[in-house]
Amino acid sequence: MTSKLKVAIAQLNPTVGALRENTELARKTMIAMEAEGNDLLVFPEMFIPGYPAQDLMLEEHFVTANQSMVDSLAKESGDMLTLIGAIHYDGHDTYNAVAALQHGKLIRWIHKSLLPTYDVFDEWRYFKPGRDNQPLSVKFRNGQELRLGIHICEDLWDENIDYKICDILGDSGVDLFINLSASPFVSNKYKDRSRLILNKIKKYSKPYIYVNLVGGQDQLVFDGMSMVADKKGRWVHVCQQFDEELAQIGLSVTDAQESTVLIPDISKDEQIFKGLVLGVHDYFQKTGHSKAVLGLSGGIDSAVTAAIAVEALGGENVLGIAMPSKYSSEHSISDAKELAVNLEMKYLEIPIEKVFKGFQDTYEDAIGDPITGLPEENLQARIRGNILMSFSNKDGSLLLTTGNKTELALGYCTLYGDMSGGLAVISDIGKRTVYSLAHYYNKLHGNGLIPKNTIEKVPSAELRENQVDPFDYEVVAPLVNSIIEEHSDIDTLIGKGWNPELVNDILRMVRVNEYKRQQMPPGIRVSSKAFGIGRRMPIVNHYRQNTK
Repeated sequence: MTSKLKVAIAQLNPTVGALRENTELARKTMIAMEAEGNDLLVFPEMFIPGYPAQDLMLEEHFVTANQSMVDSLAKESGDMLTLIGAIHYDGHDTYNAVAALQHGKLIRWIHKSLLPTYDVFDEWRYFKPGRDNQPLSVKFRNGQELRLGIHICEDLWDENIDYKICDILGDSGVDLFINLSASPFVSNKYKDRSRLILNKIKKYSKPYIYVNLVGGQDQLVFDGMSMVADKKGRWVHVCQQFDEELAQIGLSVTDAQESTVLIPDISKDEQIFKGLVLGVHDYFQKTGHSKAVLGLSGGIDSAVTAAIAVEALGGENVLGIAMPSKYSSEHSISDAKELAVNLEMKYLEIPIEKVFKGFQDTYEDAIGDPITGLPEENLQARIRGNILMSFSNKDGSLLLTTGNKTELALGYCTLYGDMSGGLAVISDIGKRTVYSLAHYYNKLHGNGLIPKNTIEKVPSAELRENQVDPFDYEVVAPLVNSIIEEHSDIDTLIGKGWNPELVNDILRMVRVNEYKRQQMPPGIRVSSKAFGIGRRMPIVNHYRQNTK
Protein backbone atom coordinates (compact mmCIF):
# COMPACT_ATOMS: atom_id res chain seq x y z
CA MET A 1 0.00 0.00 0.00
CA THR A 2 1.44 3.36 -1.00
CA SER A 3 2.03 5.77 1.89
CA LYS A 4 -0.24 8.75 2.23
CA LEU A 5 0.65 12.15 0.89
CA LYS A 6 0.97 14.66 3.72
CA VAL A 7 -1.00 17.68 2.51
CA ALA A 8 -1.22 21.12 4.14
CA ILE A 9 -4.20 23.34 3.27
CA ALA A 10 -3.54 27.08 3.82
CA GLN A 11 -7.02 28.63 3.98
CA LEU A 12 -5.71 32.07 4.90
CA ASN A 13 -6.72 35.73 4.62
CA PRO A 14 -4.38 37.94 2.55
CA THR A 15 -4.91 41.66 1.87
CA VAL A 16 -5.03 43.17 -1.62
CA GLY A 17 -1.84 45.07 -2.38
CA ALA A 18 -0.04 43.99 0.80
CA LEU A 19 2.65 42.17 -1.16
CA ARG A 20 5.26 42.02 1.59
CA GLU A 21 2.78 41.08 4.32
CA ASN A 22 1.15 38.38 2.20
CA THR A 23 4.56 37.01 1.23
CA GLU A 24 5.76 36.99 4.84
CA LEU A 25 2.61 35.08 5.88
CA ALA A 26 3.30 32.59 3.09
CA ARG A 27 6.97 32.28 4.06
CA LYS A 28 6.20 31.56 7.72
CA THR A 29 3.58 29.02 6.68
CA MET A 30 6.04 27.31 4.30
CA ILE A 31 8.71 27.07 6.98
CA ALA A 32 6.27 25.64 9.55
CA MET A 33 4.74 23.12 7.16
CA GLU A 34 8.14 22.02 5.86
CA ALA A 35 9.25 21.41 9.47
CA GLU A 36 6.12 19.32 10.05
CA GLY A 37 7.20 17.01 7.25
CA ASN A 38 4.45 17.83 4.75
CA ASP A 39 4.82 16.81 1.13
CA LEU A 40 2.50 19.43 -0.36
CA LEU A 41 1.34 22.90 0.71
CA VAL A 42 -1.49 24.60 -1.20
CA PHE A 43 -2.43 28.30 -0.89
CA PRO A 44 -5.46 29.97 -2.55
CA GLU A 45 -5.61 31.74 -5.90
CA MET A 46 -3.85 35.13 -6.20
CA PHE A 47 -2.51 34.89 -2.65
CA ILE A 48 0.51 37.13 -3.18
CA PRO A 49 -1.26 40.18 -4.74
CA GLY A 50 -4.61 39.55 -3.03
CA TYR A 51 -7.87 39.17 -4.92
CA PRO A 52 -9.31 41.04 -6.70
CA ALA A 53 -6.46 43.50 -7.19
CA GLN A 54 -8.42 45.15 -10.04
CA ASP A 55 -6.55 47.93 -11.86
CA LEU A 56 -3.50 47.53 -9.64
CA MET A 57 -2.72 44.77 -12.13
CA LEU A 58 -2.39 47.38 -14.87
CA GLU A 59 0.52 48.94 -12.96
CA GLU A 60 3.76 47.40 -14.25
CA HIS A 61 5.61 48.02 -10.98
CA PHE A 62 2.92 46.14 -9.04
CA VAL A 63 3.16 43.10 -11.30
CA THR A 64 6.96 43.02 -11.17
CA ALA A 65 6.98 43.49 -7.38
CA ASN A 66 4.53 40.59 -7.07
CA GLN A 67 6.83 38.41 -9.18
CA SER A 68 9.83 39.37 -7.06
CA MET A 69 7.96 38.12 -4.01
CA VAL A 70 7.38 34.78 -5.73
CA ASP A 71 11.09 34.56 -6.57
CA SER A 72 12.00 35.18 -2.92
CA LEU A 73 9.67 32.38 -1.78
CA ALA A 74 11.05 30.03 -4.40
CA LYS A 75 14.57 30.41 -2.98
CA GLU A 76 13.31 29.33 0.45
CA SER A 77 11.40 26.29 -0.78
CA GLY A 78 12.61 22.84 0.24
CA ASP A 79 11.59 19.25 -0.42
CA MET A 80 7.93 20.13 0.11
CA LEU A 81 6.08 21.29 -3.00
CA THR A 82 4.37 24.65 -2.51
CA LEU A 83 1.60 25.87 -4.81
CA ILE A 84 0.71 29.55 -4.45
CA GLY A 85 -1.40 31.97 -6.50
CA ALA A 86 0.25 35.03 -8.05
CA ILE A 87 0.44 37.15 -11.20
CA HIS A 88 2.75 35.85 -13.92
CA TYR A 89 4.12 38.18 -16.58
CA ASP A 90 6.15 36.29 -19.18
CA GLY A 91 7.50 39.40 -20.90
CA HIS A 92 4.57 39.59 -23.28
CA ASP A 93 1.33 38.53 -21.56
CA THR A 94 -0.03 38.59 -18.02
CA TYR A 95 -1.65 35.54 -16.45
CA ASN A 96 -3.64 34.59 -13.38
CA ALA A 97 -1.27 31.86 -12.31
CA VAL A 98 -0.01 29.35 -9.79
CA ALA A 99 3.67 29.20 -8.94
CA ALA A 100 4.99 25.70 -8.18
CA LEU A 101 7.99 25.97 -5.81
CA GLN A 102 10.36 23.19 -4.75
CA HIS A 103 14.06 22.60 -4.06
CA GLY A 104 14.90 26.29 -3.95
CA LYS A 105 13.43 27.22 -7.30
CA LEU A 106 10.28 27.97 -9.26
CA ILE A 107 9.70 24.78 -11.21
CA ARG A 108 6.61 25.77 -13.22
CA TRP A 109 3.99 28.48 -13.77
CA ILE A 110 0.47 27.09 -14.27
CA HIS A 111 -2.00 29.47 -15.95
CA LYS A 112 -5.74 29.88 -15.41
CA SER A 113 -7.68 28.83 -18.50
CA LEU A 114 -11.24 30.08 -17.92
CA LEU A 115 -11.36 33.81 -17.16
CA PRO A 116 -14.74 34.94 -15.74
CA THR A 117 -16.24 38.22 -16.93
CA TYR A 118 -19.69 38.02 -15.32
CA ASP A 119 -21.06 39.74 -12.21
CA VAL A 120 -18.11 40.97 -10.06
CA PHE A 121 -15.46 39.38 -12.28
CA ASP A 122 -13.55 41.13 -15.07
CA GLU A 123 -10.49 38.95 -15.60
CA TRP A 124 -10.27 39.40 -19.38
CA ARG A 125 -9.43 43.02 -18.59
CA TYR A 126 -6.16 41.90 -17.01
CA PHE A 127 -5.19 38.40 -18.08
CA LYS A 128 -4.61 36.16 -21.04
CA PRO A 129 -6.16 32.69 -20.71
CA GLY A 130 -3.82 29.74 -20.40
CA ARG A 131 -4.09 27.22 -23.22
CA ASP A 132 -0.95 25.13 -22.71
CA ASN A 133 -1.52 23.49 -19.34
CA GLN A 134 -0.35 19.94 -18.81
CA PRO A 135 -0.08 17.81 -15.67
CA LEU A 136 2.84 18.71 -13.44
CA SER A 137 5.06 15.71 -12.67
CA VAL A 138 6.57 15.91 -9.18
CA LYS A 139 8.65 13.62 -7.00
CA PHE A 140 7.67 14.10 -3.36
CA ARG A 141 9.81 13.68 -0.27
CA ASN A 142 7.95 10.44 0.59
CA GLY A 143 9.20 8.93 -2.65
CA GLN A 144 5.94 9.13 -4.63
CA GLU A 145 6.10 10.42 -8.18
CA LEU A 146 2.74 11.95 -9.11
CA ARG A 147 1.16 13.81 -11.98
CA LEU A 148 -0.82 16.77 -10.64
CA GLY A 149 -3.80 18.29 -12.45
CA ILE A 150 -3.43 21.86 -11.18
CA HIS A 151 -6.10 24.37 -12.21
CA ILE A 152 -7.51 27.64 -10.90
CA CYS A 153 -10.97 28.59 -9.59
CA GLU A 154 -13.20 29.09 -12.67
CA ASP A 155 -11.50 26.13 -14.39
CA LEU A 156 -13.72 23.98 -12.17
CA TRP A 157 -16.92 25.74 -13.30
CA ASP A 158 -16.89 24.40 -16.86
CA GLU A 159 -20.27 22.69 -17.15
CA ASN A 160 -21.54 25.06 -19.82
CA ILE A 161 -18.19 25.83 -21.46
CA ASP A 162 -16.66 23.94 -24.37
CA TYR A 163 -13.05 24.32 -23.21
CA LYS A 164 -12.80 21.97 -20.21
CA ILE A 165 -9.39 22.18 -18.60
CA CYS A 166 -10.21 19.45 -16.03
CA ASP A 167 -11.04 17.05 -18.87
CA ILE A 168 -7.84 18.00 -20.68
CA LEU A 169 -5.85 17.32 -17.52
CA GLY A 170 -7.81 14.19 -16.64
CA ASP A 171 -7.47 12.71 -20.12
CA SER A 172 -3.72 13.39 -20.00
CA GLY A 173 -3.50 11.13 -16.98
CA VAL A 174 -3.31 12.69 -13.54
CA ASP A 175 -3.06 11.16 -10.09
CA LEU A 176 -4.52 14.09 -8.19
CA PHE A 177 -6.60 17.18 -9.02
CA ILE A 178 -5.75 20.44 -7.24
CA ASN A 179 -7.77 23.68 -7.51
CA LEU A 180 -6.61 27.02 -6.07
CA SER A 181 -9.58 29.38 -5.73
CA ALA A 182 -10.68 32.86 -4.76
CA SER A 183 -14.40 32.14 -4.94
CA PRO A 184 -16.57 34.85 -3.33
CA PHE A 185 -19.32 33.92 -0.92
CA VAL A 186 -22.93 33.53 -1.95
CA SER A 187 -25.22 31.61 0.37
CA ASN A 188 -25.05 27.85 -0.30
CA LYS A 189 -22.36 28.28 -2.95
CA TYR A 190 -20.21 25.76 -1.09
CA LYS A 191 -22.76 23.10 -2.02
CA ASP A 192 -22.40 23.98 -5.71
CA ARG A 193 -18.62 23.73 -5.42
CA SER A 194 -18.84 20.32 -3.75
CA ARG A 195 -21.16 19.04 -6.47
CA LEU A 196 -18.77 20.12 -9.22
CA ILE A 197 -15.85 18.50 -7.43
CA LEU A 198 -17.71 15.22 -7.05
CA ASN A 199 -18.55 15.26 -10.76
CA LYS A 200 -14.84 15.44 -11.61
CA ILE A 201 -14.04 12.62 -9.20
CA LYS A 202 -16.85 10.48 -10.58
CA LYS A 203 -15.48 10.86 -14.10
CA TYR A 204 -11.79 10.23 -13.35
CA SER A 205 -11.70 8.40 -9.97
CA LYS A 206 -8.93 10.67 -8.71
CA PRO A 207 -8.75 12.53 -5.38
CA TYR A 208 -9.36 16.27 -5.39
CA ILE A 209 -7.93 19.14 -3.30
CA TYR A 210 -9.83 22.45 -3.35
CA VAL A 211 -8.35 25.44 -1.47
CA ASN A 212 -10.35 28.67 -1.25
CA LEU A 213 -9.56 32.15 0.00
CA VAL A 214 -11.15 33.44 3.21
CA GLY A 215 -11.76 37.03 4.33
CA GLY A 216 -13.33 40.30 3.26
CA GLN A 217 -12.13 42.56 0.45
CA ASP A 218 -14.15 45.73 -0.27
CA GLN A 219 -17.60 44.51 -1.33
CA LEU A 220 -16.68 40.82 -1.45
CA VAL A 221 -16.49 38.16 1.23
CA PHE A 222 -14.62 34.89 0.69
CA ASP A 223 -15.94 32.02 2.75
CA GLY A 224 -13.17 29.44 2.63
CA MET A 225 -14.83 26.01 2.93
CA SER A 226 -11.76 24.35 1.38
CA MET A 227 -12.38 20.66 0.71
CA VAL A 228 -10.44 17.46 0.15
CA ALA A 229 -12.03 14.29 -1.23
CA ASP A 230 -10.64 10.83 -1.95
CA LYS A 231 -10.85 8.91 -5.22
CA LYS A 232 -14.27 7.52 -4.25
CA GLY A 233 -15.73 11.00 -3.76
CA ARG A 234 -15.79 10.78 0.03
CA TRP A 235 -14.80 13.89 1.96
CA VAL A 236 -11.53 13.63 3.82
CA HIS A 237 -11.56 17.16 5.23
CA VAL A 238 -13.76 20.26 5.03
CA CYS A 239 -12.42 23.54 6.42
CA GLN A 240 -14.53 25.91 8.47
CA GLN A 241 -16.64 28.57 6.80
CA PHE A 242 -15.40 32.18 7.28
CA ASP A 243 -12.42 31.16 9.45
CA GLU A 244 -8.74 30.90 8.68
CA GLU A 245 -7.49 27.34 8.94
CA LEU A 246 -4.16 25.63 8.36
CA ALA A 247 -5.06 21.97 8.05
CA GLN A 248 -2.73 19.00 7.71
CA ILE A 249 -4.20 15.90 6.10
CA GLY A 250 -3.01 12.45 5.19
CA LEU A 251 -4.35 11.71 1.70
CA SER A 252 -4.06 8.41 -0.12
CA VAL A 253 -3.79 8.96 -3.86
CA THR A 254 -4.39 5.33 -4.80
CA ASP A 255 -6.80 4.02 -2.17
CA ALA A 256 -10.10 5.03 -0.61
CA GLN A 257 -9.78 6.85 2.67
CA GLU A 258 -10.48 5.03 5.94
CA SER A 259 -11.76 8.11 7.79
CA THR A 260 -14.20 10.53 6.14
CA VAL A 261 -16.36 13.52 7.07
CA LEU A 262 -19.62 15.05 5.86
CA ILE A 263 -20.23 18.38 4.18
CA PRO A 264 -22.01 20.46 6.85
CA ASP A 265 -25.55 21.66 6.29
CA ILE A 266 -25.40 25.30 7.39
CA SER A 267 -28.59 27.37 7.57
CA LYS A 268 -28.89 30.28 5.17
CA ASP A 269 -29.36 32.72 8.05
CA GLU A 270 -26.16 31.55 9.73
CA GLN A 271 -24.20 31.82 6.49
CA ILE A 272 -25.44 35.34 5.71
CA PHE A 273 -25.01 36.64 9.26
CA LYS A 274 -21.48 35.29 9.64
CA GLY A 275 -20.59 36.48 6.14
CA LEU A 276 -21.70 40.02 6.99
CA VAL A 277 -19.82 39.92 10.29
CA LEU A 278 -16.61 38.88 8.53
CA GLY A 279 -17.19 41.49 5.81
CA VAL A 280 -17.54 44.27 8.40
CA HIS A 281 -14.62 43.04 10.49
CA ASP A 282 -12.19 42.87 7.58
CA TYR A 283 -13.39 46.10 5.99
CA PHE A 284 -12.57 47.91 9.23
CA GLN A 285 -9.31 46.10 9.88
CA LYS A 286 -7.98 46.41 6.34
CA THR A 287 -8.93 50.11 5.99
CA GLY A 288 -7.40 50.98 9.36
CA HIS A 289 -10.64 51.69 11.23
CA SER A 290 -11.62 50.35 14.63
CA LYS A 291 -14.75 52.27 15.64
CA ALA A 292 -18.22 52.43 14.10
CA VAL A 293 -21.13 54.82 14.49
CA LEU A 294 -24.70 54.35 13.29
CA GLY A 295 -28.14 55.79 13.79
CA LEU A 296 -30.53 53.81 16.00
CA SER A 297 -34.16 54.39 15.09
CA GLY A 298 -35.67 51.61 17.17
CA GLY A 299 -36.45 49.82 13.91
CA ILE A 300 -35.45 46.42 12.60
CA ASP A 301 -32.83 47.55 10.05
CA SER A 302 -30.70 49.56 12.45
CA ALA A 303 -31.06 46.83 15.09
CA VAL A 304 -29.71 44.09 12.81
CA THR A 305 -26.94 46.38 11.54
CA ALA A 306 -25.95 47.15 15.13
CA ALA A 307 -25.91 43.45 16.03
CA ILE A 308 -23.62 42.67 13.08
CA ALA A 309 -21.31 45.58 14.00
CA VAL A 310 -21.07 44.49 17.63
CA GLU A 311 -20.28 40.92 16.63
CA ALA A 312 -17.59 42.17 14.25
CA LEU A 313 -16.01 44.94 16.32
CA GLY A 314 -17.10 44.55 19.94
CA GLY A 315 -19.73 46.66 21.68
CA GLU A 316 -17.15 49.03 23.11
CA ASN A 317 -16.25 50.08 19.56
CA VAL A 318 -19.80 50.74 18.32
CA LEU A 319 -21.73 53.96 19.02
CA GLY A 320 -25.45 54.07 18.37
CA ILE A 321 -27.13 57.46 18.24
CA ALA A 322 -30.89 57.91 18.57
CA MET A 323 -32.07 61.18 17.01
CA PRO A 324 -35.76 61.65 17.80
CA SER A 325 -37.91 64.32 16.19
CA LYS A 326 -41.42 65.51 17.01
CA TYR A 327 -42.71 62.60 14.92
CA SER A 328 -40.76 59.92 16.81
CA SER A 329 -42.80 57.60 18.99
CA GLU A 330 -41.87 56.85 22.58
CA HIS A 331 -41.42 53.17 21.80
CA SER A 332 -38.87 53.97 19.07
CA ILE A 333 -36.66 55.79 21.57
CA SER A 334 -37.10 53.12 24.25
CA ASP A 335 -36.49 50.30 21.76
CA ALA A 336 -33.26 51.94 20.56
CA LYS A 337 -32.02 52.37 24.13
CA GLU A 338 -32.98 48.81 25.10
CA LEU A 339 -31.08 47.46 22.09
CA ALA A 340 -27.95 49.42 23.00
CA VAL A 341 -28.09 48.15 26.59
CA ASN A 342 -28.64 44.56 25.44
CA LEU A 343 -25.73 44.69 22.97
CA GLU A 344 -23.50 46.51 25.50
CA MET A 345 -22.70 49.17 22.94
CA LYS A 346 -22.26 52.90 23.42
CA TYR A 347 -25.40 55.03 23.19
CA LEU A 348 -26.29 58.69 22.77
CA GLU A 349 -29.62 60.47 22.37
CA ILE A 350 -29.59 63.70 20.35
CA PRO A 351 -33.00 65.25 19.59
CA ILE A 352 -33.09 67.05 16.24
CA GLU A 353 -36.05 69.36 16.84
CA LYS A 354 -33.95 72.48 17.48
CA VAL A 355 -31.87 71.94 14.35
CA PHE A 356 -34.97 71.17 12.32
CA LYS A 357 -36.69 74.34 13.53
CA GLY A 358 -33.59 76.38 12.63
CA PHE A 359 -33.78 75.09 9.06
CA GLN A 360 -37.49 75.83 8.84
CA ASP A 361 -36.99 79.35 10.18
CA THR A 362 -34.29 79.91 7.57
CA TYR A 363 -36.59 78.77 4.76
CA GLU A 364 -39.43 80.91 6.09
CA ASP A 365 -37.15 83.96 6.20
CA ALA A 366 -36.04 83.29 2.63
CA ILE A 367 -39.26 82.24 0.87
CA GLY A 368 -42.01 83.17 3.31
CA ASP A 369 -42.99 79.58 4.22
CA PRO A 370 -41.41 76.55 5.84
CA ILE A 371 -40.92 73.53 3.62
CA THR A 372 -43.53 70.79 3.81
CA GLY A 373 -44.22 67.34 2.36
CA LEU A 374 -41.38 65.20 1.01
CA PRO A 375 -38.72 67.95 1.37
CA GLU A 376 -39.61 68.22 5.06
CA GLU A 377 -39.26 64.46 5.49
CA ASN A 378 -35.93 64.34 3.68
CA LEU A 379 -34.65 67.30 5.68
CA GLN A 380 -35.01 65.27 8.87
CA ALA A 381 -33.05 62.38 7.34
CA ARG A 382 -30.32 64.75 6.17
CA ILE A 383 -30.05 66.42 9.58
CA ARG A 384 -29.52 62.96 11.07
CA GLY A 385 -26.97 62.11 8.40
CA ASN A 386 -25.00 65.27 9.17
CA ILE A 387 -25.02 64.58 12.90
CA LEU A 388 -23.75 61.04 12.31
CA MET A 389 -21.06 62.22 9.90
CA SER A 390 -19.94 64.80 12.47
CA PHE A 391 -19.35 62.04 15.00
CA SER A 392 -17.55 60.03 12.33
CA ASN A 393 -15.24 62.99 11.65
CA LYS A 394 -14.80 63.66 15.36
CA ASP A 395 -13.00 60.45 16.24
CA GLY A 396 -12.28 58.77 12.90
CA SER A 397 -15.05 56.23 13.27
CA LEU A 398 -16.75 54.79 10.19
CA LEU A 399 -20.44 55.52 9.67
CA LEU A 400 -22.55 52.45 8.88
CA THR A 401 -25.69 52.91 6.82
CA THR A 402 -28.71 50.78 7.67
CA GLY A 403 -30.75 50.59 4.45
CA ASN A 404 -31.74 47.14 3.20
CA LYS A 405 -31.85 45.85 -0.38
CA THR A 406 -35.60 46.22 -0.80
CA GLU A 407 -35.56 49.89 0.20
CA LEU A 408 -32.52 50.67 -1.94
CA ALA A 409 -34.10 48.98 -4.95
CA LEU A 410 -37.25 51.09 -4.60
CA GLY A 411 -35.48 54.35 -3.79
CA TYR A 412 -37.07 54.42 -0.33
CA CYS A 413 -33.97 56.15 1.04
CA THR A 414 -32.55 59.66 1.20
CA LEU A 415 -29.37 60.80 -0.50
CA TYR A 416 -27.09 62.61 1.95
CA GLY A 417 -29.39 61.41 4.72
CA ASP A 418 -29.76 57.76 5.69
CA MET A 419 -27.55 56.87 2.70
CA SER A 420 -24.59 58.84 4.12
CA GLY A 421 -21.77 56.66 5.37
CA GLY A 422 -18.75 54.52 4.68
CA LEU A 423 -20.21 51.01 4.53
CA ALA A 424 -23.71 49.79 3.63
CA VAL A 425 -23.83 46.70 5.83
CA ILE A 426 -27.21 45.17 4.93
CA SER A 427 -27.61 46.60 1.43
CA ASP A 428 -27.63 43.12 -0.10
CA ILE A 429 -30.34 41.55 2.05
CA GLY A 430 -34.04 42.14 1.51
CA LYS A 431 -36.51 43.20 4.18
CA ARG A 432 -37.75 39.68 4.89
CA THR A 433 -34.18 38.45 5.38
CA VAL A 434 -33.56 41.30 7.82
CA TYR A 435 -36.36 39.94 10.00
CA SER A 436 -35.05 36.41 9.58
CA LEU A 437 -31.57 37.47 10.74
CA ALA A 438 -33.08 39.19 13.77
CA HIS A 439 -34.78 35.94 14.80
CA TYR A 440 -31.56 34.00 14.11
CA TYR A 441 -29.52 36.39 16.25
CA ASN A 442 -31.94 36.22 19.16
CA LYS A 443 -32.06 32.43 18.97
CA LEU A 444 -28.26 32.30 18.78
CA HIS A 445 -27.92 34.22 22.03
CA GLY A 446 -31.03 32.77 23.64
CA ASN A 447 -32.05 35.96 25.38
CA GLY A 448 -33.81 38.27 22.91
CA LEU A 449 -31.08 40.88 22.46
CA ILE A 450 -33.05 42.53 19.68
CA PRO A 451 -36.22 43.79 21.43
CA LYS A 452 -39.45 41.97 20.68
CA ASN A 453 -41.20 45.24 19.92
CA THR A 454 -38.57 46.12 17.31
CA ILE A 455 -39.35 42.90 15.47
CA GLU A 456 -43.13 43.00 15.78
CA LYS A 457 -44.05 46.65 15.20
CA VAL A 458 -45.12 48.02 11.81
CA PRO A 459 -42.12 49.49 9.95
CA SER A 460 -42.09 53.30 9.78
CA ALA A 461 -39.59 56.03 8.97
CA GLU A 462 -41.50 58.32 11.37
CA LEU A 463 -40.95 61.42 9.27
CA ARG A 464 -44.55 62.60 9.47
CA GLU A 465 -47.65 61.96 11.57
CA ASN A 466 -48.91 58.35 11.58
CA GLN A 467 -46.49 57.33 8.83
CA VAL A 468 -45.91 53.68 7.97
CA ASP A 469 -43.79 52.21 5.18
CA PRO A 470 -45.81 52.23 1.93
CA PHE A 471 -45.06 48.61 1.00
CA ASP A 472 -46.26 45.15 1.90
CA TYR A 473 -42.79 43.69 2.31
CA GLU A 474 -44.06 40.12 2.27
CA VAL A 475 -45.09 40.76 -1.33
CA VAL A 476 -42.62 43.39 -2.50
CA ALA A 477 -39.36 42.01 -1.05
CA PRO A 478 -39.45 38.70 -2.99
CA LEU A 479 -40.60 40.59 -6.10
CA VAL A 480 -37.54 42.84 -5.87
CA ASN A 481 -35.28 39.80 -5.39
CA SER A 482 -36.78 38.17 -8.47
CA ILE A 483 -36.11 41.33 -10.52
CA ILE A 484 -32.57 41.97 -9.28
CA GLU A 485 -31.17 38.52 -8.53
CA GLU A 486 -33.05 36.38 -11.06
CA HIS A 487 -33.30 38.98 -13.86
CA SER A 488 -36.98 38.05 -14.30
CA ASP A 489 -38.91 39.86 -17.06
CA ILE A 490 -42.45 41.20 -16.80
CA ASP A 491 -44.13 38.13 -18.27
CA THR A 492 -42.24 35.82 -15.91
CA LEU A 493 -43.13 37.94 -12.89
CA ILE A 494 -46.81 38.07 -13.80
CA GLY A 495 -46.70 34.35 -14.51
CA LYS A 496 -45.46 33.80 -10.95
CA GLY A 497 -48.61 35.48 -9.67
CA TRP A 498 -47.66 39.08 -9.02
CA ASN A 499 -50.17 41.76 -9.94
CA PRO A 500 -49.32 43.33 -13.36
CA GLU A 501 -49.83 46.87 -12.10
CA LEU A 502 -47.57 46.21 -9.09
CA VAL A 503 -44.91 44.63 -11.31
CA ASN A 504 -44.77 47.65 -13.62
CA ASP A 505 -44.75 50.05 -10.68
CA ILE A 506 -41.87 48.23 -8.96
CA LEU A 507 -39.89 47.98 -12.20
CA ARG A 508 -40.31 51.73 -12.68
CA MET A 509 -39.07 52.48 -9.15
CA VAL A 510 -36.05 50.22 -9.59
CA ARG A 511 -35.20 51.94 -12.87
CA VAL A 512 -35.61 55.59 -11.85
CA ASN A 513 -33.63 55.24 -8.61
CA GLU A 514 -30.43 53.97 -10.17
CA TYR A 515 -28.83 57.40 -9.62
CA LYS A 516 -29.22 56.99 -5.87
CA ARG A 517 -27.60 53.58 -5.76
CA GLN A 518 -24.59 54.75 -7.73
CA GLN A 519 -23.93 57.25 -4.92
CA MET A 520 -24.32 54.79 -2.03
CA PRO A 521 -21.38 53.50 0.03
CA PRO A 522 -19.95 50.09 -0.83
CA GLY A 523 -22.10 47.23 0.42
CA ILE A 524 -21.21 43.68 1.38
CA ARG A 525 -22.22 41.14 -1.27
CA VAL A 526 -23.94 37.98 -0.01
CA SER A 527 -26.37 37.27 -2.89
CA SER A 528 -25.94 36.25 -6.50
CA LYS A 529 -26.57 39.84 -7.62
CA ALA A 530 -25.81 42.78 -5.36
CA PHE A 531 -25.94 46.51 -5.97
CA GLY A 532 -22.36 47.61 -6.60
CA ILE A 533 -19.52 46.37 -8.79
CA GLY A 534 -21.48 43.35 -10.02
CA ARG A 535 -24.48 45.29 -11.34
CA ARG A 536 -23.84 47.95 -13.97
CA MET A 537 -27.02 49.67 -15.08
CA PRO A 538 -27.23 53.04 -16.86
CA ILE A 539 -28.72 55.98 -15.01
CA VAL A 540 -30.18 57.38 -18.22
CA ASN A 541 -32.31 54.44 -19.34
CA HIS A 542 -35.25 54.79 -21.73
CA TYR A 543 -35.69 51.07 -22.37
CA ARG A 544 -39.12 49.60 -21.66
CA GLN A 545 -39.87 45.93 -22.19
CA ASN A 546 -42.52 44.95 -24.72
CA THR A 547 -44.83 42.45 -23.06
CA LYS A 548 -46.96 39.70 -24.52
